[in-house]
Formats: sequence, C-alpha cells, structure tokens
Amino acid sequence: MGEPVTLTWKNEGLRFEGVTANGTVDLASGLDPAGSGNYPMELLSVALGGCTAMDVLSILTKMRQPVEAFSIEVSGERAEEHPKRYTALEVVYKLKGDLDEAKVARAIELSETRYCSVEATLRPAVPITSHFEIER
Repeated sequence: MGEPVTLTWKNEGLRFEGVTANGTVDLASGLDPAGSGNYPMELLSVALGGCTAMDVLSILTKMRQPVEAFSIEVSGERAEEHPKRYTALEVVYKLKGDLDEAKVARAIELSETRYCSVEATLRPAVPITSHFEIER
C-alpha cells in the first residue's frame, strides 16, 4: 500500500481537511451551502488533468519541443441519479509554441495509454475523449 491519506472532519457542516504526505486540501460538499473548499468530483478532474499534464509536458520536453504555454481543461458529464458518477470526461490540451502536431499527438497518446495512472484507473469505467489546440 502507498502512503495513506487522512481526512478529518472540521466540526462544521460537511467540511473536511485532507492531508497527504505532500500537503493539505480543504474539501466541501455541494450539499452544504456554507461549505468552502473543493468538491471531491472536482478533485478527481484535477487529478486527471494534473497527471496527464505532467506526462505530456515531460514527453514534449524530451522531444525538444518549444512549449511556451500549456493548460488543460477537463470537463465531465454526470449521471442524473445517485451516485452521480461521471459518465463521460473530455480533456482539452491547449498549447502555445512552434510545435510539431505529430509530436504533440504522440505525447498525448503516450500519456493516455501508457503513463497516466489516473487515466488508467478511470478509463475502464468512464469514456474519456481528448483533443488538442496549438496557438502559434
């Protein structure tokens, strides 16, 4: 097993503090109007985006691609009924620089099929689509 993550109730509403080996995160529920913090499903999207972003940037750097700016947008569709899980996710890679489109596509493919552990965990249960845009 890996390092445990600890969640502690903050004694108010549905607010928790999550503690990992690398930091903390405040969690809240959409059911608690006074709650401030990140919703767990938002963090799932952040985890997916962060995992693939790090892979893609690392791969493009190794390919000597001149990335000037890079962002990712992750959006999802959720079921109407509980547990309101994601039924589909879309990842949009937005890059800036004089980049080779084939190399960008290859870096994304490698992340999505080989390296991103978050995507590998989600993909069997949730269809994930992606595309990229390059600003020159």
